[in-house]
Parts: sequence; structure tokens; C-alpha cells
Amino acid sequence: MEKNHKHTGEMIIVCLIAAAIPALLVFDGIQSRRYENLADEVSGLEKKQEELVEENKKLVTDISLLSSADRIEKIAENDLGMHKAETGDIVRIEMKGTKK
Repeated sequence: MEKNHKHTGEMIIVCLIAAAIPALLVFDGIQSRRYENLADEVSGLEKKQEELVEENKKLVTDISLLSSADRIEKIAENDLGMHKAETGDIVRIEMKGTKK
């Protein structure tokens, strides 16, 4: 009887291992698909990052061009009718000790 009981125990272990193999294969397939999805997402995010970096470089260049002193001076003179102040036009006000 003990021999038969030992044989039954071995049979159960073999069946569990046999059932575990397909389960592990399914789990591996699921993990592989998740990895592919995440890899695709990372690739998309890297592409978006490259686009944003390029756009940022362009915007920094535009800011540099638009804020140049020569450009601002030209707009002030031509569009707004402004001119550089002469030394005599400058009024300096000095305030000594303000009271609270």
C-alpha cells in the first residue's frame, strides 16, 4: 500500500509540473507583450522629446533674434517715433532719506 501511495504522490507532482509548463508559457507570452507595449511607448516618448527639444531650440533662437538691441532700437525709432535721449534731455532726481 505504501508503494502505491508513493506512486500516487509522484504522479500528482508530475501532473502539477505538466500543468505548470503551459501556465508559465502563457505568463511568458503576457510578459513579452507587456514589454513590447512599454518599448513602443518609450520609443514614442523619445521621439516626442526630440521634437520638443528641437522646438525649444527654435524658440530660443527666435527669442534671441526678437530681443536683440538693434531690432528693438529700429522698432522704437521707425514704428514708435522714439529717439535716443540727448544728455541735456536727461533729468536726474536725487532723493535723500525718505520718511515713513
